[in-house]
Amino acid sequence: MKSVIIAGAGIIGLASAWRLAQRGWNVTVFDPREPVSEASWAAAGMLAPGGEIDSNANLAKMALRSLGMYPEFVRSLEEDSDVSIEYTSCGAMEVAFDDAGLAALNAKAERQAAIGIVSEPCRYRDWAGRRYLADAVVDPLSINEALVTACRARGVTIREHEAVTEVLPHGPVVRTLHGEYTADRVLIAAGAWSTTLMADLPLVYPVRGHLLYFEMEPGLLNTIVRSGHTYVFQREAGGVIAGSSMEHAGFDRTVDPAVAEDIHKRAAKLVPELADAKPADCWNGLRPATDVGPVLGRVGDTNVWTAYGHFRNGILLTPDTAQIIADQFGPG
Repeated sequence: MKSVIIAGAGIIGLASAWRLAQRGWNVTVFDPREPVSEASWAAAGMLAPGGEIDSNANLAKMALRSLGMYPEFVRSLEEDSDVSIEYTSCGAMEVAFDDAGLAALNAKAERQAAIGIVSEPCRYRDWAGRRYLADAVVDPLSINEALVTACRARGVTIREHEAVTEVLPHGPVVRTLHGEYTADRVLIAAGAWSTTLMADLPLVYPVRGHLLYFEMEPGLLNTIVRSGHTYVFQREAGGVIAGSSMEHAGFDRTVDPAVAEDIHKRAAKLVPELADAKPADCWNGLRPATDVGPVLGRVGDTNVWTAYGHFRNGILLTPDTAQIIADQFGPG
């Protein structure tokens, strides 16, 4: 049986571990904390090519492919884990408040249509412009729980609280504070920390994003509502998620009240019922950003692979990323 070490127990690392274990690989995953406790835990869970991708044709192709994979990905993961995953193909409405916003919205729709992301006019309140997109939502907490459970059921070893400090490509050798480990292959999937583990990888850097949570009655929203990078959607049990921000604050996870207040004001413009509601929670996460998009695949002629840099689309791109890694690795 071939072996692989995965640095990073986020959603990308665990989904790859699960798929590789299904193919017979002996998988060990290392993480500095508990599994899925960084960006994967903090994410909203929107599966939104239409909301997130404007003109990058290659990224759009990957995102649409991954969105199409989600129903079977969820079904298979629920079967392997016996954990119910909250997944809803609810669509999204992108709105404009005035004529200038409408012009920008229509120009964006034209750019997106050219790369395969289709939207259509729709009705929502009495605003200048509304377009409907076939986006979806998944609850990150449920899908993360399912991945941890499915990995362990498939024999994946998860070594939490043991951070990888260095990956030496020839061997390959993985170093932690507890010792050195060898495997047939290594996958670096450590999110915003990935390029600290091995020299000469494309740089990844953290971009902090805040989210708000409101306790509301079910039935307020049946779709994502968004304008630019402001979005609001509702979970099945009634909780409303509103976001987001993009802050270059390094690895600082401090919650900023001013950012939270700004998100609240923007969210209330989209959903006026939130104006007088007090957020029940606020948190943030560190999105792994690069200047080249996701860094995915084999590193030169080494036995090291990478899967990082998914930025705002880590949850969305998970099924396709895990499938790409599994296909490149082959049977164990």
